[in-house]
Amino acid sequence: MADVSATHWGFVHVATRDGRVDSTDPFVRDRNPSPLIAGLPEAIHAPTRVLRPAIRKAWLEGDRENRGEGAFIEVDWQTAYDHIERELRATISNKGNEGIFAGSYGWGSAGRFHHASTHLKRFLNTIGGFVDQRQTYSFAAGQTICPHVVGDNRILFGGETTEWPAILDNARVIVFFGGINLSNAQIAAGGPGNHATADWLTEAGRRGIEIICVSPVHDSGERLPAHEWLQICPGTDTALMLAIAYELVRTCRVDNAFLDRFCSGYAAFEPYLTGKSDGVRKDADWASGITGIPAATIRKLAAKLSDNPVFLTASWSLQRQENGEQPLWMLITLAAMLGEIGLPGRGVSFGYGSMGNRGDPRPAISSPGFKAGQNPLGRFIPVARAADMLLDPGGKIHFDGEDLVYPDIDIVWWAGGNPFHHHQDLNRLVEAFRKPRTVIVNEIWWTATARHADIVLPATTAFERNDISGSPTDRFTAAMHKQIEPLGDARSEFDIFSGLAQRFGTIEAYGENRDEMGWLEHIYEDYRFRALETLGAVLPAFAAFWERGYAELPIPEQAYTLFADFRGNPTKNPLKTPSGKIEIWSSFIANSRHEDVHPHPRWVEPREWLGKAEAAQLHMVSPQPASRLHGQLDGVGVSKRSKIKGREPVRLNPEDAEGRGIRDGDTVRIWNERGECLATAALTEHVMPGVIALATGAWYNPEGRSRKGSRDLHGNPNVLTSNVPTSTLSHAPAQHSALVFVEKAAKSAYPDIHQKLPDGIGRERPET
Repeated sequence: MADVSATHWGFVHVATRDGRVDSTDPFVRDRNPSPLIAGLPEAIHAPTRVLRPAIRKAWLEGDRENRGEGAFIEVDWQTAYDHIERELRATISNKGNEGIFAGSYGWGSAGRFHHASTHLKRFLNTIGGFVDQRQTYSFAAGQTICPHVVGDNRILFGGETTEWPAILDNARVIVFFGGINLSNAQIAAGGPGNHATADWLTEAGRRGIEIICVSPVHDSGERLPAHEWLQICPGTDTALMLAIAYELVRTCRVDNAFLDRFCSGYAAFEPYLTGKSDGVRKDADWASGITGIPAATIRKLAAKLSDNPVFLTASWSLQRQENGEQPLWMLITLAAMLGEIGLPGRGVSFGYGSMGNRGDPRPAISSPGFKAGQNPLGRFIPVARAADMLLDPGGKIHFDGEDLVYPDIDIVWWAGGNPFHHHQDLNRLVEAFRKPRTVIVNEIWWTATARHADIVLPATTAFERNDISGSPTDRFTAAMHKQIEPLGDARSEFDIFSGLAQRFGTIEAYGENRDEMGWLEHIYEDYRFRALETLGAVLPAFAAFWERGYAELPIPEQAYTLFADFRGNPTKNPLKTPSGKIEIWSSFIANSRHEDVHPHPRWVEPREWLGKAEAAQLHMVSPQPASRLHGQLDGVGVSKRSKIKGREPVRLNPEDAEGRGIRDGDTVRIWNERGECLATAALTEHVMPGVIALATGAWYNPEGRSRKGSRDLHGNPNVLTSNVPTSTLSHAPAQHSALVFVEKAAKSAYPDIHQKLPDGIGRERPET
């Protein structure tokens, strides 16, 4: 039997010995495998594995005020099921299904069938539904604004975007707003069979294509081909784009023919740009004072973009800031003013370098998948408003044109995600998690989220069950063979929720009379049928696929360019906007009650940025880590080795360090009015002065009792980030808008950061 399996870091060949995963080696077809896969055996057998169902002792005694501390009692599955069934039935009887919150956002594991949150939602849908979450933390503001501007979200994520061969054949300049981090390209949801992004960039350099990175942090600088780095004050990219657009008007380089035929509302935007409507010209001198980029450099960049075929892109991180909708909207507007949208390999699209293989040639077909079904309740909240909902039941918000009322939640159930990693303002989340009657978490490891639960259910890793992979940015699909038996009493999500569906009498609706292998064959054959019907691609039957270990879609003969069909015939292929065109002026927003969002893109000064900083404050950005995926693999492998003195390194410019008496390797205290954490200083010229970069994903580890104001000992930036949303339109997270103070920590402030198991958890742990 083939030994190929899939992880979010890439396909792997797995070797086992004596019931343990011994090694994970790169897939033979992967030219640039991620070094992170080497840490997988350590993660699977980590001492922090959840091995048995566990219930918080104080919860059994009626306490819900002290989640995050105290002992757990390990129980058998039937006891855990008894408590869960009783809690669900009580809530449904007293409050209805709107008392259950199961947004359960997160990456889970790479398998498309054993996708934790999908199984949770599928089960709850069979018993009446639940309150869901909408959007993702990665690009929530973009998800909301892009459909209003270009009709859908192809420009933002998914497999249907401008492909690298088209870019390389046609563009002469590529501008990465937000920079490009090759570490992000190691990762793709569902697992890539081949890591291709670095090769495409290398080829761009070989062809002499000019690469410009605009970012306060110079990630991957030494790994990129020759390029220019423009240091920009965080949160000010919109001002730079406006100044470039002003230069196009000033030098008469605007493609008015494109704007007239393919866009709506430019006439309402230009007076703002030129200052006729507000008295402020958005010229290079104006933008220089905001962005920190010299005016001459801005004018030079504008001339370069107007004189060459260009491809413009922005990282997803650019919209995770106050007014985060604006830079994406403005970059689309800039590309339209240049007339580049829809031309082969030119124009604009987002997320290149934010996830692996974005732009890699792949036929337009959705990956294999398992569906949650229809939620009969239909209620939801924006993804980043979970703490708001728990703290303010009955509260009202206006979201994307809709009026929402926060429900009164009894039960929070999280599976396949870790809100104590990705949610903003974690001290506020600690308080919010103490409001529900019951918190249930399905987990593989004793993360902070598991520690803040009342009932914890042990879930299997991808190597302890059979599955199928599939990524929207990759051509490969892996047959994920079970490699070892589940550790302890761990169960797959399918088995966990099948047991509950039996108790609620919904097993037929949930399981459809299929076992694990029956579902895998069903999912794969559906995918195989769609590949044939849509693409004419012939994939092997399930038995042959399972034996070989993977299947591969053909590379398209012609490289795809986003919006090429629209440009070719806008009447036949209109966009799904009210006008059918690119909406530089949005009629939806103009007619909405979102007064903080103007009908066209504009510069809005953030509440937290260097322009408003106190003398000693620095601007903190929290990029994705190079050493893990969000919080996954934090305590093992590359991530463990990346720690300095056991803590997350915080990168800061030597100029800022010198003024604070900080040396490389010093333990530092980072704080603001929301919280504080300890990290270890890593001095580098790759972070501009005035800025620090503290990567996300260090497991939240509060000092002493988990409570508001607790100091995180490990270096988690989300104890410092603000709960202020990007806008009332999307209510998206704005983690990159955060001012902080940094100082060298006194030696007495170096407490132990060892992650201990919760009290009461059995000591028979797997060997490390």
